[in-house]
Amino acid sequence: MLNFLQIRDYAIVESLDLEFSGGFTCVTGETGAGKSILVDALGLLCGNRADTSAVRDGAQKAELTAEFSLEPESPAMEWLQSTDLANGEQCLLRRMVNESGRSRAWINGTAVTLSQLAELGELLVEIHGQNEHMLLLRQEEQFRLLDASGGYANELTGVHEAFHQWAELEQQKQELLNEDPLDAGDRELIQYQIRELEESMLTSEEFLALEAEHRLLARGGELLEALNRSIEALENDPSGAESIVHGNAQRLAAYAELDADIAEAVNLLHNAAIHCNEAASSLQSARSRLKSSPERLSELERQLGAQHDLARKHRVEPDQLEQVLVKMQQRFEHADSLEGRLAILEERLGQALIQYRQSALELHSRRKEQASKLSGNVSSLMQELGMEGGRFEVGVEFSDESRPAARGSDRIELRVSANPGVMPGLLKKVASGGELSRISLAIKVASREGNGSATQIFDEIDAGIGGDTANAVGALLKSLSASGQALCVTHLAQVAAFADHQLQVRKLAEKDSTLVRTNVLAETERVDEIARMLGGRLSDQSRAHAAELLARASVRH
Repeated sequence: MLNFLQIRDYAIVESLDLEFSGGFTCVTGETGAGKSILVDALGLLCGNRADTSAVRDGAQKAELTAEFSLEPESPAMEWLQSTDLANGEQCLLRRMVNESGRSRAWINGTAVTLSQLAELGELLVEIHGQNEHMLLLRQEEQFRLLDASGGYANELTGVHEAFHQWAELEQQKQELLNEDPLDAGDRELIQYQIRELEESMLTSEEFLALEAEHRLLARGGELLEALNRSIEALENDPSGAESIVHGNAQRLAAYAELDADIAEAVNLLHNAAIHCNEAASSLQSARSRLKSSPERLSELERQLGAQHDLARKHRVEPDQLEQVLVKMQQRFEHADSLEGRLAILEERLGQALIQYRQSALELHSRRKEQASKLSGNVSSLMQELGMEGGRFEVGVEFSDESRPAARGSDRIELRVSANPGVMPGLLKKVASGGELSRISLAIKVASREGNGSATQIFDEIDAGIGGDTANAVGALLKSLSASGQALCVTHLAQVAAFADHQLQVRKLAEKDSTLVRTNVLAETERVDEIARMLGGRLSDQSRAHAAELLARASVRH
C-alpha cells in the first residue's frame, strides 16, 4: 500500500508531500490543475523512462520519493528479499532526474538500475491510463489478464520449461543442417590431405627442436672458433684469466687483515677465479658436443623445407599444422556422422515435443476453467455498467499441430455482445470505444480477486461515461479497493462520491511561478468539491445534489 509521496521540482510542482490511506481515494480538481502529475510521478518511481521535461523550469534536478507498506508474503516483499534489498515491512523508492534527463534510483537506500526499479514497480503499483483499454485487442494482454488470475503458475512454468528444452534441441538441429555436407570429391580430397599431414607433418615441438639444431649446425664453424678462443683466454697458463685472478687474490690475502675493503676484494677475486674455472668447464662441454656434419645439416634443411611447403599449402605457419590436421579430422568425422547425429537429435526432439504437448494440454485445461469463470464474472459486471443483457466470452482453443511457444499452444478470442439477443462477436470488431473501456474495467475487477498489485491507479479511465454507468464505475472501483488500495483521477462526481478519501488538486498562479497545492477534503469540503464537479457553480441546489450523491454512495457500499 502507498503511504507517502514526496515531489520536489517535478514538472510544475515545486514541493509536494502527500499521505495516503488504504481503500478508495479519488483525486479531483479543475482541468489542468496537475492531477495526472501525481500519476506520472508514481510512474517514474516505478521505472518509467524520464526526459528533460521531468525537471521543473529553473531547477537543476527533480527528486521523487514514495513509501509503501508491504505484507510479509507479498510478491514485492519476496522480490526484495531475493535481491537483499528488504528493510522490514516498509519499502522506500527514490528517484532523481537531472536537467539532461539522466536519472538515478534507490530502493531502501541502495542504488539500483532502472530495470530493477521497474521489476519492483510492477509488483507495487498497477497504473491504468485513459487508452489502456486498447491493449485488450492484443493477444499478449489477453493472455496476461487470463493467466494472472488463474492460479496455475505451476502449469505456466511447466510449459515455459518444456518449450525452452524443445527450442534448444531445435536450434541444435538447425545448426547440424547448416553444416556443409561433403560430396565424394570433397571427402577424397580431405582424406588425402589428412594422410599427407599425418605422414609428413612435424609436430610443433619437433619443428622447433629441428630449427634450433639447424641454427646450431649452420653456424658451427664460427661457433667452434669462438669457443676455442674463449677457453684459451680462460685457461692459458700463466696468462689465462683464471691464473691472473687467482694470483692477485693470493698476493692481496697477506694484507686483508689491514683493511676491510682489501678483505672484500680478496673474497671477490677468489669467487671470480672459481667462476672462471666453471665457465671454462661449461665451454669445454659445449665444444665436445659440437659436431660439424654437412650431411645432417642437409637433412635438416630438407625436413624443414618440407614443413614450410606444407604450411604454405594450408596458408598457416609451420608450427600451426597440427591445428589444421585436428580441424580436418573433426570436419571429416562430423560429416561422416552427420546422419547419425541427426537421427539421435530427431529422437530427442520428438520426446521433448511430447513433453511440451502434454504440459501445454494441462495448461489448456486450467485456462478453459478460468476462461469460463472470468466470462461469467465479466458478464455479470457488464449488467451494472450499462450493458444490460450483454455477454462476454473468453474462447480458448488448443492446437496440437501448432509450433511450440513459450506461452503454450492456445489461441484466445475475446467475444462480446453489448445488447440482449445479439450473438457475441469478436471484441475488436463489435465493441465501441466506450464499451471497450467499460469491459476493460470489468475484466480488471473480475480478474483481480485477491491477485495483482496492492495499489491500483486509474488515470481518467472513466472518460466518456456518465449517469448510472458512472455510478456503477464508482462502485466497481470501490469494490476493487476492498482488498488493498485504489486511486482514481476523475472528473466524474458520481465516481468521486464513492471514494473513502478525496484529494483535491489546485493550481495557483503567482507572479513568477505556478504552484500546485493538494488538500485531503473533510466531509463538508467534499460536498463543495462534488457540487463543483456537477455543475461548475456552487449553489444550494448543487450542494444538495452533491450531498445526495454522497449519501447514496455510502448506502450502496
